[in-house]
Amino acid sequence: MSNLGVAAGVSWLTAIWRMTVFLAVWLVLTGADPADLPAGIAAIVAATWTSMRLLPPRRSHVSAPALLSLGLRFFRQSVAAGFDVACRALDPRLPLRPGFVIYAARLPPGPALNTFCTFISLAPGTLPVGPDDSGAIVVHCLDVGQPVAAHLAADDRLLTQAIGGGWDG
Repeated sequence: MSNLGVAAGVSWLTAIWRMTVFLAVWLVLTGADPADLPAGIAAIVAATWTSMRLLPPRRSHVSAPALLSLGLRFFRQSVAAGFDVACRALDPRLPLRPGFVIYAARLPPGPALNTFCTFISLAPGTLPVGPDDSGAIVVHCLDVGQPVAAHLAADDRLLTQAIGGGWDG
C-alpha cells in the first residue's frame, strides 16, 4: 500500500472517530429527539470537517499503559491537591504562599504543549498563565513552598510517554 493510501486510511479513520465523538456530544447535549436529527447531522458534519482542517490527523503512538499511569497519577494528585486546597481555605490563618513557578516543558510547542497546559490546569492549586520570554510556562500556584516544578516534571514525563514523544506542531 502506498503512503498516500495509508494517509487516506488514517484520515478516514480519524474522521469516523471524530464524527462518533461529536455525535456522542450532540446526543448528551440534546437527547435523542428525532426532530433534532437534521440539525444534529449538519452540526456533526460541520464540526468534523472543521476539526479535520484545523487539526489534521497524524499518526500517533499512544501508549495505553503510560496513559493509564498518567490518569491514575492525575486522580491521586487531584484528590490530594483538592484536600490541600480545602484545608487551606478552611484554615483561619489561610496558609497560602501564592506565586509563580517557571517550568521549561520538554514537549514541543503546539498541540502536545497545549494538552500539557490543559492537563496541569485541571489540578487544584496550579494554573498555567502563559509563556515567559524564553518560552517556558509560567504557572501560578497557591504555595510556592510545595514541589510544584517536580510535579510538573513528572506530569511532563508521563504525558510524553503516553503520547509517544509529542505531536508535531
